[in-house]
Amino acid sequence: MHKVLLSSAIFLVLATSVLAAKPEGKPTVYKTVGDRELTLYITKPADWKKTDSRPAIVFFHGGGWVGGAPGQFTEHSKHLAEHGMVCVQVEYRLLDRKSDDPPVTCTEDALDAMKWVRSHAKELGIDPDRIATGGGSAGGHLAAYLGTVDQGKQDVSTKPNAMVLFNPVYDNGPGGWGTSRVKDRYKEFSPAHNISADDPPAIVFLGSKDNLIPVATAERFQEAMKKAGVDSELRVYEGQGHGFFNHGKDKNRWYNETVAEMDKFLTSLGWISADSK
Repeated sequence: MHKVLLSSAIFLVLATSVLAAKPEGKPTVYKTVGDRELTLYITKPADWKKTDSRPAIVFFHGGGWVGGAPGQFTEHSKHLAEHGMVCVQVEYRLLDRKSDDPPVTCTEDALDAMKWVRSHAKELGIDPDRIATGGGSAGGHLAAYLGTVDQGKQDVSTKPNAMVLFNPVYDNGPGGWGTSRVKDRYKEFSPAHNISADDPPAIVFLGSKDNLIPVATAERFQEAMKKAGVDSELRVYEGQGHGFFNHGKDKNRWYNETVAEMDKFLTSLGWISADSK
């Protein structure tokens, strides 16, 4: 089991982080654990003012919960900043590749990062009711986790208002990705098993040949979201594998296509205008 877990994790790291850029934007410490400071990187529009009330998105990088680093969504952040959004890329603690521990620290950090962003909305010039989460692969899991898994009553909500998910490993139940880590605790972590009517609208991007997330898994997620009364869009790209959307791959063909669809989704929410920068 450890060999299978390790090989799967290594593939996820390679698929999601090999083309990752350096994080762009102002580094800010959002949390300290022991002697380690965890940082997020904030990209703002050129005409940003502290008195603004802009939409925002919080990005989580992929890497199987064991690898990767902030920077995977640098180009997405720069693009959306040009459309008027404040963008955040989050550093979170990674799991030991040799262990089979569940992603408790990853989800804890995601929750704390989201709480920090929303509680600092005024100084960031963002609207606390227009904060999306975004991410790829294991980062897509964290983005979807925040949108679906009930955290109970909180002083500051960690639930996003929209989700932008790139090949997210969001089904961690039996037969899904990550089961070897979450085991019988999958209902604590699996977005697909926590869908409810108060979840935010979502768009999901997936390659038809993704060897970690079958198209059927994404279709079931979309169907469950719609059954709960939540808007959920799914875009499947023929012949593409895991991590196909990353900037720099295939001369940016899939990056450009998925970004265009992301823009349409955010435009449909009234957050940006896809025709202007």
